[in-house]
Amino acid sequence: MGDAWVERIPVRSIPREELIAMLREQTPACGPARATLIAGGTFVVFDGLVPANRHAGVFGRRIRSAARRGHTIEGLADTVEILRQYGEDLLRTGLIDSVDRSTVFTIFLNSSATEVLGCAGGPRPEPLQVPADAPG
Repeated sequence: MGDAWVERIPVRSIPREELIAMLREQTPACGPARATLIAGGTFVVFDGLVPANRHAGVFGRRIRSAARRGHTIEGLADTVEILRQYGEDLLRTGLIDSVDRSTVFTIFLNSSATEVLGCAGGPRPEPLQVPADAPG
């Protein structure tokens, strides 16, 4: 199946200040993501356009997976609800990463990358540790 359903349309260059202005209070993670950008964090917006409901399904499962590990992702439940409302509309995704890489946020934008629809993220989860006595 692959990613044949992903439409690749190059994104326009988004100035940092414009992305900062787009991050309002769509979800509880938007404020911290905005603060991360203001503090010098990096960001990327991807070329792929994906139907919102596909993102809703994937990130809905991520809520359950994170909960099993005892990890909460700020704004994720709100973002999934927003994505469900957009149905088949094509959206872009992006990432915002803090300077020290301790926090990461996923952002969802409209297809023209002129509006942030939702944002989720927070502290980067610790990698799973393999017990020292586990068979190698």
